[in-house]
Amino acid sequence: MTVKINTKDGQIELADDVIATVVGGATTEIFGVVGMASKSAIKDNFQALLRKENYAKGVVVKSTEEGIAVDVYTVMSYGVKISEVSKNIQERVKFNLESQLGITANAVNVYIQSVKVEGE
Repeated sequence: MTVKINTKDGQIELADDVIATVVGGATTEIFGVVGMASKSAIKDNFQALLRKENYAKGVVVKSTEEGIAVDVYTVMSYGVKISEVSKNIQERVKFNLESQLGITANAVNVYIQSVKVEGE
């Protein structure tokens, strides 16, 4: 699926992988986030963290008429306040999508797939 943006000069189509890369990059910059996890963790090996080239496995983009909704699957660090880290993820993802791609996310849903203890 792609997100289509109409401009005065024509139409721009953004692939979900492009959006997933921006979302994954924004998410992993947040303090308290260990990394991205696969949305189907049981099938894809629950313990594995996703690398930059695989962020699309940890991000689901749903396109609607009002805009887009993004689901982000993360691994958090033990001892952080999950609600604050999740709020920071939502704000950073919305900001980066708007500033880098010019699209507005109506919803950013954060799913915590695992909590890692330092040294694990």
